[in-house]
Amino acid sequence: MIAHKNITKIVAVVMAVVTCLCLAAIACAELFAEVLGGPGVTMEYESRLFDTDEILSINIIMDDGEWNDMLSNAVSETYSQCDVEINGEMFYRVGIRPKGNTSLTSIASDPETDRYSFKLEFDQYVEGQSCYGLDKLILNNNYADATNMKEALIYDMYQYLNVDASLYNYAKISVNGEYWGVYLALEAVEDSFLLRNYGTENGELYKPDSMDMGGGGFGGFSMGGNGANLNYTDDELDSYSAIWDGEVTDSGKTDHRRVITALKNISEGTSLERYMDVDNLLKYMAVHVFSVNEDSLSGMMAHNYYLYETDGRLNILPWDYNLALGGMGGMNGNNSATSVVNDAIDNAFSGTNFFDTLMENEEYQSEYYSYLQQLTEEYIFGGGFEAFYSRVRSQIDSLVESDPTAFYTYEEYLDAVDTLYEVVQLRGKSIKGQVEGTIPSTSDTQTNSDALVDASHLDLSVMGSMSMGDRMREWNGSDDNGEEDAVSSQSGGREFPGDFDPSQFSEGMPPEGFDISQSDSSFSDKKGDKETVREDAPEETDMKQQFGVTPDQKPWEMERGSENMPGMNFAGSNGNFNNVNGLILYGVCLVLLIIAFIFVKAYHRRSYK
Repeated sequence: MIAHKNITKIVAVVMAVVTCLCLAAIACAELFAEVLGGPGVTMEYESRLFDTDEILSINIIMDDGEWNDMLSNAVSETYSQCDVEINGEMFYRVGIRPKGNTSLTSIASDPETDRYSFKLEFDQYVEGQSCYGLDKLILNNNYADATNMKEALIYDMYQYLNVDASLYNYAKISVNGEYWGVYLALEAVEDSFLLRNYGTENGELYKPDSMDMGGGGFGGFSMGGNGANLNYTDDELDSYSAIWDGEVTDSGKTDHRRVITALKNISEGTSLERYMDVDNLLKYMAVHVFSVNEDSLSGMMAHNYYLYETDGRLNILPWDYNLALGGMGGMNGNNSATSVVNDAIDNAFSGTNFFDTLMENEEYQSEYYSYLQQLTEEYIFGGGFEAFYSRVRSQIDSLVESDPTAFYTYEEYLDAVDTLYEVVQLRGKSIKGQVEGTIPSTSDTQTNSDALVDASHLDLSVMGSMSMGDRMREWNGSDDNGEEDAVSSQSGGREFPGDFDPSQFSEGMPPEGFDISQSDSSFSDKKGDKETVREDAPEETDMKQQFGVTPDQKPWEMERGSENMPGMNFAGSNGNFNNVNGLILYGVCLVLLIIAFIFVKAYHRRSYK
């Protein structure tokens, strides 16, 4: 037995060190998670909010005057304060604001509807508050989608292929207890998303937009340029302003140069695995190509996606699919059901170096084909789509029928979902044929081909388009016969200046004779997804002092830091330790404590003379 005259002091120091390490580990759980990295973190909100077996019930509680004021000033996209009840649990002092591009300005210009999409920011007014670890919840209004299913369907496909994409669920929205409508709830692409998918909040996040609409319209005409199409042009930072202007996380010139370096190497086909998440991008391509979403990176406007960069490696995160499957109304020439159903799988991203480089590699092209095959054979024809369709119909049919703010009638909805079912089946059939070689897989080879899947009997406008259906045709510019004006249909009902024809657009240039100065003056100048707060919003102060409540009234009287305050995080931003990193962390603490205990038993105090 070994002894030492200072054994008591040694033991005390060891125990103190171990205790400090344990406390530091608990207090800095998020930092440990970031250091450890890994495949991602299991978040509490995954099961609480996005278990699609049961839709959400969300009640927005807000003074009527403040609610109406927010709606009246929707284009300002500034936050107001509300309380939110989600599945019976209250969250107080939550930030809420309308959101959108064309949908926002179209609704703001329409006297018949106030059905905006919304953002719920849980930590806007209460630092550290979250909804079971989620920092922001998106509530989409299903604008231009009579099916109420397009976006949910595409995200369900992404989940099936395990793509890095937002979680989704339907939500019954009420305002002060009164039913407002059925919405699609989405996980925002921000800190909690990064933590769930990557196990860290490190990295830079951008939301490029070549249109730079600032709330909708045609305010800036780079049309895929300024870096938004992810094509490498040169080493100048200014050449990629559409990316930097869309920053979600704070970034600097050093961060920007990493992106340019990656784009350069990708364009040259150099070390692709080093500069891009190849496997995730191939899966993304498969689902995105199925979607035929022209309002996206593969369309002429090069937007509606997130670019994530970490350590010089790029990834694309999907966003905004309400206009999938022909919802743009033929803006890119796909104006028939047959052309949409047979949209070519080999040149959907033609002209985008980011993806062209992948397709020039035989191995990667083969993997891309395998994901398309998996999607069609297993999901579309193997029961996945059938399960999705049946589940959603059972969940929302009655809600759509009684929806007081719906853009479409219930009868239009029924026609739309029947059409969607057939379109998805035919799209799957065409893609299967293109992969197997029985149907041409490029636009050029499809011209005048007899092998295409025939969908001429279908009317895609039944599923919804930018014209918004019968309810909005008068505002959009329909004539006495109910025929919609083509330009209005493609612009969300707003007239383009002069003789503007969307088909006149070429890459990087507005149509000849177009005067940008005539565009809508209401377009705001916003930077990426940066948010503003209403000037009259209350300051973050002590809640008891501000509201004068007592413990028997509402739980918001609790001091900041109370473990019982709903939605607050005390284990990093995720608010739980139900993950691999957390288990490792607790394991380390346990081992340290065991070692300390053994040390005490082995090196007990002995007497010295």
